Amino acid sequence: MDRLNILVTGGAGFIGSHLVDALVERGHRVRVLDALIPQVHGDGESHYLNSEAELVRADVCDREAVEAALEGVEVVYHKAAEVGVGQSMYEIERYVRGNDLGTAVLLEALIKRRGQIRKLVVASSMSIYGEGAYACTNCGVVNSNLRPAAQLLARRWEVECPHCGKQLSPVPTGEDKPLFPSSVYAITKQDQEQLCLVVGRAYDIPAVALRYFNVYGTRQALSNPYTGVCAIFSSRLLNDQRPVLFEDGEQTRDFVHVDDIVQANLLALETARADYQAINIGTGRPISIREIARLLAEGLGKQIEPEFVGKYREGDIRHCVADISRARALLGYEPQVTLEEGIPELLEWVRRQDANDRVRQATAELESRQLVR
Repeated sequence: MDRLNILVTGGAGFIGSHLVDALVERGHRVRVLDALIPQVHGDGESHYLNSEAELVRADVCDREAVEAALEGVEVVYHKAAEVGVGQSMYEIERYVRGNDLGTAVLLEALIKRRGQIRKLVVASSMSIYGEGAYACTNCGVVNSNLRPAAQLLARRWEVECPHCGKQLSPVPTGEDKPLFPSSVYAITKQDQEQLCLVVGRAYDIPAVALRYFNVYGTRQALSNPYTGVCAIFSSRLLNDQRPVLFEDGEQTRDFVHVDDIVQANLLALETARADYQAINIGTGRPISIREIARLLAEGLGKQIEPEFVGKYREGDIRHCVADISRARALLGYEPQVTLEEGIPELLEWVRRQDANDRVRQATAELESRQLVR
């Protein structure tokens, strides 16, 4: 691969900084556009940014800054986004501005340079599916929407067949499943994905959308109560507090290590087979939130049991695990880091961190708006 000039929006963050490291290691010239917001970066400094990358500290909605950052650029990785499912439900303007408007500003600038842009890779999210895919022993494959409020208030947590009422079994979720985003954050991620693919196709800018499942790893903001569950639980445990579990803790997710996310981003650059496609990036392995809490507590040597609050959060889903057959076929992607390898690496890093536990405050914000019931 030629040495390329690459822009990574959000490149000082959790996933972005790992990607920047990998791009620099491969000899590319990397520029980062990042606003370094305090919720993610604490003191507003870029502690994890590679010293060989150029930093442009600016908001992705700043048209002039985006135009300047694209000067000479051949590849764009669009990672900049406001991240937080619960918070997005009451800071709606912030999320729509950062994710939708920011992407629109970037795309208009890219159109002017479409002859020089060789690839656009956008970070999408499994959250756009809403519930994952399910099967019913009576009715076959069922595309379920959100569980009815009456069912959740009755504390029946598992998804039930809308046709016969039988409890459904989760199956791997493929990219062709109908999308049913259940939060403002998820809606804006769907917008980011579709804007990039539609504009890319219209202007012959090869674009790829990578639908990340539950990403974990070093550098995730431990003091941000709206980040990934591994970081949130680790922050609680570091402060000798019980991880807070909604429902019964048996909801399952697909936890994918940040190194595998980086792998997928590099593969998307190296092939044209995935152009104009949306692709799941996960492991295909389900694990319960309860089990994640247990693994983290055990790894940190904490005899702390999780707290089951017996409530649910508006918009939460029950099960979603990736079908990664398209990633294998189009990218040659294969997950390399198992949870058994990735959790100890994460915890070795966590032990060296200070974490300001803000989970109670974040939960109180949701409860005050009746988003926890």
